[in-house]
Amino acid sequence: MKTPKGFGKNYFSLSAICAYSNGVTLQAQCSSFIHLSLNLSFETLEEETAPLEELEILLLETSTKIKTSSCHCNCFFKNLLYTLVQLFKFHPQTFFIFFKTRSGISPPLLRFTLINYILNLGNIMKRTIIFSLLSLMLISDLQAKVIDLQALSIEASSLNNNELNAPESIEIYTSEDINKAHVQTLPEFLQKNTSLNILPAYGNSFSPLLDMRGYGIEHGNANIVIRINGRRINNIDNVPQLLASISPASIERIEISKGSGIVQGGDGANAGVINIITKQNNHKEVSIALGSQNTSNLDVYLGHTNDLISVSLSANMHKTNGTRSIDSNGSTDEKKLTSVVLNFALTPIDDLELRFGVSKTSVDAVYGSYLTLDEYDNDPSQSGATNSGASQQDYKVTVFSTGIGYDINQALDFQIDYSNEKKRSANTYSSGFVDSSRYTYDNVLSSLNYHSGGINLSTGLEAYLGNRDGYGGNIDKDNYAAYILSQYRLDKHTLKIGYRYERAFYEQDQTTTDNKKAYTMHGAELAYNYTFDTQHSTFLSYTRSFQSANIDQLLVYVFPTGGVFQNFLDPMKVDTYTLGYNNIQKDNKFKTSIFYADLKNEFYYYTGPTGTFDPASKNTNIDESSKYGLEFFDAYHINESFNITALYTYVRAKIDKEIENGTDLSGNTLPGVPKHTAKATLNYHPNDNTVLTLLQNYRSKAYALNDTQNNFSQKQERYLSTDISITYTKDNYEVFAKINNLFDQSNGLWISDDAIYPVNFRLNFLTGLKLKF
Repeated sequence: MKTPKGFGKNYFSLSAICAYSNGVTLQAQCSSFIHLSLNLSFETLEEETAPLEELEILLLETSTKIKTSSCHCNCFFKNLLYTLVQLFKFHPQTFFIFFKTRSGISPPLLRFTLINYILNLGNIMKRTIIFSLLSLMLISDLQAKVIDLQALSIEASSLNNNELNAPESIEIYTSEDINKAHVQTLPEFLQKNTSLNILPAYGNSFSPLLDMRGYGIEHGNANIVIRINGRRINNIDNVPQLLASISPASIERIEISKGSGIVQGGDGANAGVINIITKQNNHKEVSIALGSQNTSNLDVYLGHTNDLISVSLSANMHKTNGTRSIDSNGSTDEKKLTSVVLNFALTPIDDLELRFGVSKTSVDAVYGSYLTLDEYDNDPSQSGATNSGASQQDYKVTVFSTGIGYDINQALDFQIDYSNEKKRSANTYSSGFVDSSRYTYDNVLSSLNYHSGGINLSTGLEAYLGNRDGYGGNIDKDNYAAYILSQYRLDKHTLKIGYRYERAFYEQDQTTTDNKKAYTMHGAELAYNYTFDTQHSTFLSYTRSFQSANIDQLLVYVFPTGGVFQNFLDPMKVDTYTLGYNNIQKDNKFKTSIFYADLKNEFYYYTGPTGTFDPASKNTNIDESSKYGLEFFDAYHINESFNITALYTYVRAKIDKEIENGTDLSGNTLPGVPKHTAKATLNYHPNDNTVLTLLQNYRSKAYALNDTQNNFSQKQERYLSTDISITYTKDNYEVFAKINNLFDQSNGLWISDDAIYPVNFRLNFLTGLKLKF
């Protein structure tokens, strides 16, 4: 049975029920009153009184506060009550009757009281006041109005949740948030505006290192599953995800699930899942920007959608001369990226959708090598005199995708998607050595989804087949999985239960039986949310997640042979507990959570006594480790001119039990994990067209990436950066200017003592124009 309009939002108070039941009668009474009032003629008053002027202002203000989204709740009647209290200051008898004879349990009667009161004022009101009252009546249309609580829906999941009732910790960023940030690439947005810790991967800003919830900047990206429209983009080796291939202008929303998502995310979703959803609309925009270091950026999105087809074309072209010298000839670490994506969807009948897509990405980038501490302190832009020299990468990616979506009936739908991805990476080193690899990925994902009332059920199959031919030979890693995820919502209660079964198969060179192995992994989610009202909720979640080793972790580097098979590693197993609270109001969105993760077999790289090339150095497992922390998010609209957003995380990552090569690491801190991360954005709107933005990023010190023994003389220094921007928007165009790292703060990535990769160490500026049509 279809629920009454507005009752899907749990407004089951006695007042709301009475409002709905009396709606038809009241509509008739109000229509009669409006018809009568429009035909009345009033004589102009010879003398106007101050109370009537105040009354007119009050009614006009009340009418403008009421929004157009209709819902049978008490919010509108609360506004009417406030209005009546003000009115009855000038009519004591009515004030007494109202409170003496009415219980207040049927809010629509307040409307009736107001109508009668207006009629009694007939001969002493001006025509302007009457029409103000009529405007109030017509706007409300006998339907209560509610304030938008800004609880954003979660689109990547089929569970029909939002920020308030979801039984998990989640961050959501919309296309509007990305537009306001004026970023050149997706990694830049994630680094400056989300709770993620992000640093360029040894100088590579297009495929950055990621960390969330204390898994470390070195291996954090392997513990976060990233999907674009459902397609998995994680690699089977140590190479981070190529996030820069996604045009910021093409993104509709980014949803970051923290500590959950293993059931649908799959292998590696220990820290969480990042779902990126691209646009399917009629918007068209072009953004052009120029900046320091001869930086240029072009970002384009063109979309067209109707009942039959949906087509979108996005492109991102980025070029910069870089910020570092790489040799004595004045060459710099210049970088170029070009990415083009075409998506097409056809709806031949109402219940069927056919999807097609193709994308091409090309990266040509030069990366400077590491510096000693003295070199870094003296001039972080220099090439360095003691390192092995710069390297150049030529990286090309092509992706084809297709899919079908079919609505079997109103409650049941079926989805199946297939994608094929081919990559070629060639790294040329200063010595002339070329390391070339070719990758092939095939991803098949199918799901059957049921949703009716408060029940949601999704079951699916997934295959993710990866191959690399290059470093270490020809190696396959194939994952096959099946999952079931259910959610039940009753009034204020939401319960989610899910399970995933996954098998990972390894094979090297496809001939050596000794280098074949398979692992079975089990994932589960159990979560509960209690929503107190339309503003407050709390949740508790448990997740059993896992991660199988990537193929680089099975190899050891032997000079000059290259990658040689070492041994297989047992999968990681993680139990994560999260307790959270949400408070979402009209002007303030507050979310906080605490978490604890218990890990078995966490992957890490043990560095031998003499360094990376020590015979004892290898990839291995930590027997037992743990992580715990606090997460905080608050977005506060101070007034019409100022609003502020703040994020803060506190994380501790400990090695509880591990002995390697006779060295006891128990009690040490996992390297590359800062205790404190804070980000704040202040926006000032001096007028309707202009926005001034101040952004501050801070991360505390941490142990260098290779310092598992916590005994290096140098630590990863704190990260600090201040950005400022100004934006002017008028009609369909936007002009912006931005300064990054306003105070010239030096920042770097510490690998070990005297091995530092400088990042974001220089002030740079950017100015641009965006057109929307």
